[in-house]
Amino acid sequence: MADRLRPERLEDVLGQDALLGPGGALTALARRPVSTILWGPTGVGKTTIARLLARESGLRFEQISAIFSGVAELRKVFDAAAALWRTGRATLLFVDEIHRFNRAQQDGFLPHMETGAVILVGATTENPSFALNAALLSRAQVLRLAPLDEAAIHALLQRAEADAGRALPVDAAGRAALAGMADGDGRAALNLAEAALALEGGPHGPAELSARLARRAALYDRTGDQHFGLISALHKAVRGSDPDAALYWLARMLQGGEDPRYLARRLIRMAAEDVGLADPQALGLAVAARDTYETLGSPEGDLALAEAAAYLALAPKSNALYAAFKAAQADARETAGLPPPAHILNAPTRLMKEQGFGAGYAYDHDAPDAFSGQDYFPERLGRRRYYAPTDRGFEQEMGARMARLSRLRAARGGDDADGAGEK
Repeated sequence: MADRLRPERLEDVLGQDALLGPGGALTALARRPVSTILWGPTGVGKTTIARLLARESGLRFEQISAIFSGVAELRKVFDAAAALWRTGRATLLFVDEIHRFNRAQQDGFLPHMETGAVILVGATTENPSFALNAALLSRAQVLRLAPLDEAAIHALLQRAEADAGRALPVDAAGRAALAGMADGDGRAALNLAEAALALEGGPHGPAELSARLARRAALYDRTGDQHFGLISALHKAVRGSDPDAALYWLARMLQGGEDPRYLARRLIRMAAEDVGLADPQALGLAVAARDTYETLGSPEGDLALAEAAAYLALAPKSNALYAAFKAAQADARETAGLPPPAHILNAPTRLMKEQGFGAGYAYDHDAPDAFSGQDYFPERLGRRRYYAPTDRGFEQEMGARMARLSRLRAARGGDDADGAGEK
């Protein structure tokens, strides 16, 4: 059914209204084709659009898949395109899964695109910025296709009914469930409709459809664009103190087959980077969630990851320690040759004592408040202030401690309490 109901005209393509309107990029392409990368999820019409662009622009259509095609097949396609070009006609070459070609194979398209013999239309589910080389991208425009929205999916279901000559055997809730099972994939929607039309009896509701039809598997590539997009969403939901969104993205990744150990590591990173010392318990809880998962595995251990995600989202936030350590690292790189001040170096030999190692060192436990106020930075560097606690969560206490120690340091002859030499 999905093949039978392919649109015959570009304007009949559903779900890409922004690209297909009067001033849309795809509409312009049909009038004057240029090499284009169609970037979007499966089942949104990339192959259909390429076919219709060739038909409406009068170009010869050639289709290959990067999964099954090698250098020999590419050479044949290019030779045929060059021969046709000598007669004055160009070839629209549609390359499915173009990101599967390696860099050298991608470079092979360039001379044929430059002569005009080949108008390349590549389809990819991966972010072209990472999946395609710069030379290819500089010669092609990138159009991003959206997953089909609810209205487009329901329109496809109506086309399926028109093709079958009868209504789907579902009630209103079942129809909504059927659309939801497609999850923005037009091909999946038509396959589900075809399967539903084969059901006996009815009208069927969501429970019967869920039991009798195969729900489309979650689309998720653990090494691709979806992986990075979803982990970014999870991290930003935690940083943005939204536990509900954090739990949603965590669930999406787990359902998609992400390695829970990877998620555990990322939660630990969030605790250190975005919560920091505003809640010192956060890092320990994230580590405990990882250990719990290692003990229980899935699905029981998934709950520990959910607990950590919700806790981190609701914890007070501070990246002050993260920023402080980056500043300290920058100084460390620039001053790698500076030795520690002599007074804090041990002097286990007489020569070292004669050289002044350890001279003047004050043992902090013998000082009032167990604090001598000595300087521990290299002498040529001078004192630095990297860590600036916020007033959120436990960092209020950390800030109060630092202020008190700064006053004591100034009173005992150290640098002033205002943190001269701050970074």
